[in-house]
Amino acid sequence: MEADKHVDVAIVGYGPTGQLLALMLGRAGHRVTVIERWPDLYPLPRAVHYDHEIARLFQASGVMDDIKPITEIADRYQWLNARDEILMDFDWSGPGPSGWPVSNLFSQPQLERVLDTHVRRLPNVTVRTGWSALALQQNDSGVSVEIGAGRFENGKWSATGETDTVHARYLIGADGANSVVRTLSGIEFEDLGFAFDWLVVDVQPTTPREWIPKAWQLCDPARPTSIVPGGPGRRRWEFMLLPGETGEQMNQDAVAWDLLSRWDVTPRNATLERHAVYTFRGRWARQWRTGNVLLAGDAAHLMPPFAGQGMCSGLRDAAALAWRLDTILCGKGSDTLLESYGPERLNHVRDIIDFSIELGKVICIADPEAAAARDQAMLAAQATPGFRPPATPQPRLGAGLYDPHSPGSGQLTPQGRIEIGGKRGLFDDLFGAGFALIARDRATLDRLSDENRRALDRQRAIVTHFGPGGCVDVDGIYGEYFAQHDVVALLARPDFYSYGSARAADGLNPLVDAWRHAMEPAC
Repeated sequence: MEADKHVDVAIVGYGPTGQLLALMLGRAGHRVTVIERWPDLYPLPRAVHYDHEIARLFQASGVMDDIKPITEIADRYQWLNARDEILMDFDWSGPGPSGWPVSNLFSQPQLERVLDTHVRRLPNVTVRTGWSALALQQNDSGVSVEIGAGRFENGKWSATGETDTVHARYLIGADGANSVVRTLSGIEFEDLGFAFDWLVVDVQPTTPREWIPKAWQLCDPARPTSIVPGGPGRRRWEFMLLPGETGEQMNQDAVAWDLLSRWDVTPRNATLERHAVYTFRGRWARQWRTGNVLLAGDAAHLMPPFAGQGMCSGLRDAAALAWRLDTILCGKGSDTLLESYGPERLNHVRDIIDFSIELGKVICIADPEAAAARDQAMLAAQATPGFRPPATPQPRLGAGLYDPHSPGSGQLTPQGRIEIGGKRGLFDDLFGAGFALIARDRATLDRLSDENRRALDRQRAIVTHFGPGGCVDVDGIYGEYFAQHDVVALLARPDFYSYGSARAADGLNPLVDAWRHAMEPAC
């Protein structure tokens, strides 16, 4: 069809990052074409974890009801040495600040089927599977991407010779670690020099069994091993390759079953779903934008899996792009909004990559003497008065579209339960997603100027307050936030990061003034 060849946004890659971006832009009414070289959804497990922030993105995208049944909620995430002594213990139980459980386990093929179902319901989104990007050219009107049809034979993609061209105002490369879009754009990776090969094995137990804890790392130099859920009814083991072992040698059914036998996992009580050797790396793209071409997901960054943040980071990219592109395509902001995308996201993801590598340095030890020294140091640290276990970082965005001087700005904002108009539920379920100006009380909100009210209305922002005539803060989540940061109002972005806050009522208009000028510079 000619309509899918001239679109607002073309997305290369249809993994979770490309899917969520297509869904968000499609739900906003924009014309999107997705280009994916695989003819069907990739059927084998990969990512297995998403956190509370990603759950809120799923909620905002209207898919959470379908994702909950394929999700297993985590509890603790323990790191044990060869003597079963606890080196680290992450408490991942309970609700997170985004209103959803801190940690959730799932199977990626099931997640992709859910997202695909919702994307394909949108008449303004076209998904072209079996096509690969071949070349791209930028011009005054956007980007033209030449695509070629192909087929997979014996696991290898080969071109059929059929080609086509898609013209888009913006092109997003969400096509994975070996991104064609990144290569065609001449963008290079910054490599941190962390690289270890691991055999990843996914199984489906055929007999009921309780695993305590659900997720843990065995820091045994004889064979460093990860044991985690792979979603309901699935388990995953990851075995580090030892010196002298090769991927070809280890990536065999017999090897997988032999390694699993230590946990009494055998062909009699489990089905081997998949095994593959991966190199766990830490990398990021040196730039995330060139003209109207932008990178997202694994095309922009790679990290070891030990913090469970690889896919999460890609979905954050999608959310950060979606609201910017929506604002620009609706004519409510200029493409200068895209200038902050890369710097914001890179700083955030670098902190998470650094954390993931530090975790990797704990487990990726095959030398018994080095492992013994690690154990001694970590156990001694736990005995120190005032010791606090490590926590997953909640990084601030890099310099970008937020007020750097406001308390809490550039950081994730909470979602709590509220009650308004006789209805009770999570904030986004009652108000929807978008920019949100939330005041502690009505008197603060009454200070808002007419000009700023109109600007908020142009951006379809949510404007509300707590107290009489407004919302009830059911669990005190928002009151706690206001008290923690000593503010009376919060301006949150559609990706749930804080643009800024006002310390007092007379600071509300200056806050919104600055936001208005940042959003609408001569657009």
